[in-house]
Amino acid sequence: MAMTATLFTLETVVRERNRLPGDGRRWSGREDGAWQGQTQLTFARAPLPSFPVPAAMTSVLQQKDSVVGSSSTYTFSSRPRVLPSRKKYRDVEPPTIEECVNYGNIMYDRRVVRGSTYAQQTFPLTAQPDPLEYQQHQEAQRRALAKKRARDHLRVRTPEPVEGRKHVDVQTEIYLEEITDQIEETDVSCQTDAFLNKPPTPLFIPAKSGADVATQIEEGELFDFDIEVKPMLEVLVGKTIEQALLEVMEEEELANMRAQQYIFEELRYAELAEVQRLEEKERRHREEKERRKQQQKEILLKEKETAEKIAARAFAQQYLTDLIPSVFSNLRDNGYFYDPIERDIETGFIPWLMIEVEKNLEKTLLGRTMLDLMIREVVGTRLNAFRQ
Repeated sequence: MAMTATLFTLETVVRERNRLPGDGRRWSGREDGAWQGQTQLTFARAPLPSFPVPAAMTSVLQQKDSVVGSSSTYTFSSRPRVLPSRKKYRDVEPPTIEECVNYGNIMYDRRVVRGSTYAQQTFPLTAQPDPLEYQQHQEAQRRALAKKRARDHLRVRTPEPVEGRKHVDVQTEIYLEEITDQIEETDVSCQTDAFLNKPPTPLFIPAKSGADVATQIEEGELFDFDIEVKPMLEVLVGKTIEQALLEVMEEEELANMRAQQYIFEELRYAELAEVQRLEEKERRHREEKERRKQQQKEILLKEKETAEKIAARAFAQQYLTDLIPSVFSNLRDNGYFYDPIERDIETGFIPWLMIEVEKNLEKTLLGRTMLDLMIREVVGTRLNAFRQ
């Protein structure tokens, strides 16, 4: 059956009656409060689209329609009744199929309470939880939480990493399993149409504003020589001054470059003179060194000749020393002369003289050796000084 209506008025006043003992908070009527309200429906007949309504409501409306007769409007009021309220806390068990009913009409919605909102409401005892039961439930939860904390505290944990390191989860399985599942893949492509070339942007022409005004000026009417020639003179004078400044700056720059070139040439000539002086000094040192070496060679040659002469003389003296006594001995043996003074000289003076001569020769050789060392040291010192 279908019912047409143009006006559907619902006036519902809800009051929450559920409150815990000693608690100042109010609980929502959807889960734990008893909803109470008054419903008033007003219908007017008109040719509008129809929508289905329950059979019970249809029967009531038909009865009212039959009683009223030709009346165009009527009012329907239902008797007030109290709906069973839900518990304050939800049950752990899942709701049954009967409880999971989706209401499609507010006339059969439990949350809409009919009747007077000022009448005394009676609620079942199951609507309010027992305070003792609630306290026991809280104590049980507190003990369970304490046990869990104790177990977590007694459990052996991994020590914290040292400074500069961190713990990383790694694979500890001995064998790794290869995943051979093939994932189904599908290639899908899509091609869009080619983009059209952008049309040329039209030239922007600003909108015309204002009124057009025209005038005519003949040649020579608005010409003033003193005023018109001023910009040209400024340009000519400015350009001339600028050119003059550029020439002056160029001359100063050339003068500075000449001065720098003169200073550079003076330094270069001084360096060349110093180089020539050092080369001449080196040449003199080299010549002096060669001359000293030649002198040293001559001295060594003379010393060698002198040593050879001394050795020959010593050999001759040694030879004659043995020969003369033998001759004199033979002569003496044969009855010839014998001179005691000469004998004394040969045996006493000549050996002493040889010893003194050897000492003098050793001193001379030592002096020459020291002189060679001094000359070599002086030459080395000058060579190092020249190199530095």
